[in-house]
Amino acid sequence: MTPGRVGMYGLIVAEAAIFTIFVVAYLFYAGKSLGGPTPAEVLHVPIFATICLLSSSVTMHVAVRWWKRGSMSAFAGWWLATIVLGAIFLTGTAIEWRGLIYDKGLTIQTNLFGTTYYALVGLHAFHVTVGLVCVALVSVLAFLGHVKPTHAERGAVLSLYWHFVDGVWVVVFMVVYVIGR
Repeated sequence: MTPGRVGMYGLIVAEAAIFTIFVVAYLFYAGKSLGGPTPAEVLHVPIFATICLLSSSVTMHVAVRWWKRGSMSAFAGWWLATIVLGAIFLTGTAIEWRGLIYDKGLTIQTNLFGTTYYALVGLHAFHVTVGLVCVALVSVLAFLGHVKPTHAERGAVLSLYWHFVDGVWVVVFMVVYVIGR
């Protein structure tokens, strides 16, 4: 196992602990707000954004496979698809938040639901943003000709982070939009 993989696994374990704390807090405080709005009143299940984010794990996997095979043009196309899908997910989150804040009146200060919702979903959105920045940086470096097939293991390590963030979304989605409603 490479040092990069060991480091990424360590990061993933630490991040999983943080997400676990936020998920438990969300579940603990669900339904304990004295005033509205409640999750059932304001949340709509983000199906399209979720499909985009989960699909980005597939495009990331395919991109890394092409990278390892040395087909840099195929890699670049699939890598770019990952960026687009991740960006669509974040745009969906931003649109959802805008509607919750301006149309439904749910802010982080409104009630316990608002506080824990924005903390949990915001933590995830932050991690997607960090992942997108890293993936976009690799894309820029590839465009400039600095990414080679010999660097594929580094891309595979980055993909571990991306897959982790996608996996965390499955948990967040279930907790917030299925169980917590």
